[in-house]
Amino acid sequence: MKHEEVRIRHGRRSGLPLIVAIHSTALGPAAGGIRVRRYPDWRDGLADALRLSEAMTSKNAAAGLDFGGGKSVIALGPDVDLTPELREAALLDLGEVIESFGGAYFGGPDVGTGPDDMVVVRRTTSRVFCLPESQGGTGSSSAPTAVGVFEALRAGATRVFGSASLSGRTVVISGLGSVGGLLARHVAEAGARVLVSDVDDSKRSSGYEWVLPEKALRTPADILVPAAVGGVLSAELVPELSAPMIVGPANNQLTDESVADALAARGIVWVPDFVASAGGAVYILLREIEGLSHAEAMSRVHAIGDTVSSVLDAARANGSTPLREALSLVDARLAGSR
Repeated sequence: MKHEEVRIRHGRRSGLPLIVAIHSTALGPAAGGIRVRRYPDWRDGLADALRLSEAMTSKNAAAGLDFGGGKSVIALGPDVDLTPELREAALLDLGEVIESFGGAYFGGPDVGTGPDDMVVVRRTTSRVFCLPESQGGTGSSSAPTAVGVFEALRAGATRVFGSASLSGRTVVISGLGSVGGLLARHVAEAGARVLVSDVDDSKRSSGYEWVLPEKALRTPADILVPAAVGGVLSAELVPELSAPMIVGPANNQLTDESVADALAARGIVWVPDFVASAGGAVYILLREIEGLSHAEAMSRVHAIGDTVSSVLDAARANGSTPLREALSLVDARLAGSR
């Protein structure tokens, strides 16, 4: 088993399955989001927690943070009616599980939760971040996440196109959620032609050119930005891709690690998601737990571009893939901590 500890509880208030997975505390307390999501079976939620907590170890280590990786999941069955009362009960239940770790794990917003939910969790544990600013927190992590991805885009563009400028480039953003929407604005302001896609058809009115979700990944572009769900880049899809560079905030974009080799074989530069998407974790953890100022934390977010440059340079020099070099960076940090 690759994880240090996994706790599964039956919520005493909610009756829902609660899962907290700690992958590693080698660098410091584990940190990762609280996910509320429907699954065919609660064990699918467990698989999600295991996979995502491991990814958080890589994200925090590659970003130079003194935190490990963890993840919480409140697993909803297909037919569960998540009323406001049940939601509150589940969040209170999860807070008790988080508190039982005694500071080894800190939780924050993820898919299905937001800063207001953290206020509820805070009632049963102090080990939670991203509360609303009115409650003494830093609010949503979407803005620093988008800034970090934008810096990753610019660093990647320098290596692929010879310039950090995005002016005149065609950028397809698949997923116009909170991060994708902010990133679209940054990219458009940088002079790029922006095409967007989302399963929510109401977002056609965003003001950007629209692409059907099923066609987004295959749309001709200079840069492809996966900004929605994970597991979208498969070996079967690689031959159909046209963008020479892929950078985005979606977690766990590859269906398996061999896809990184297939992308490299086609000359496509893929920036590992756990490197590109670390801005939110960097900002929130440095501000709320380590006490850095806004300017100091944002300086570290902007440094994500430097990390991407180092990873891509190493991949070119060693004849390897960006994924392999990014994982080597993670392994070196973890080995140093031991």
